Amino acid sequence: MAEIRIRNTEERIKGEENVRAFLEGQEVLYEHWDPSKLSEELQNKFVLSDEEKAEILKTYEDDINDLAARRGYKTWDIISLSDATPNLDELLKKFENVHTHTEDEVRAITAGRGIFIIKGTDDVGYFDVELEAGDVISVPEHKAHFFTLMENRQIVAVRLFIETEGWIAHPFADATFSK
Repeated sequence: MAEIRIRNTEERIKGEENVRAFLEGQEVLYEHWDPSKLSEELQNKFVLSDEEKAEILKTYEDDINDLAARRGYKTWDIISLSDATPNLDELLKKFENVHTHTEDEVRAITAGRGIFIIKGTDDVGYFDVELEAGDVISVPEHKAHFFTLMENRQIVAVRLFIETEGWIAHPFADATFSK
């Protein structure tokens, strides 16, 4: 279940309803899909064949279609990152810069853990959303954020897009941000 850490105060927000309410107040969509729908083998696998990626998409087909219909997403895929990913550290450096997009950045975590760092309202500042299997988040377009892995350095997620080419990151310079 997702957990939030507000960086200025170190306050932690736990529990699905509390997390959902906080994120809603920050204009971030949060949902939870049933992670047990996925086969046990795929719940713990981070190097995937095309067939296994297709199996994950098939398993969550109804959830994906429902979210896509409600939010206008037109295409989706699977991203899988782990220490087995070629050039993982270089890839993470690209992700780990505050940026915005011209469409939502959506992740439905199916295995592993990851973290979104998001710029909240002025009274909140930056906050971390720690995600695990079953957590679904949509950071709205133009909201400053970045995504990275947690200490286990393993994640599998469904990514959904409005633009069929996927999203493009636009750097967001912010002197108030510190890692």
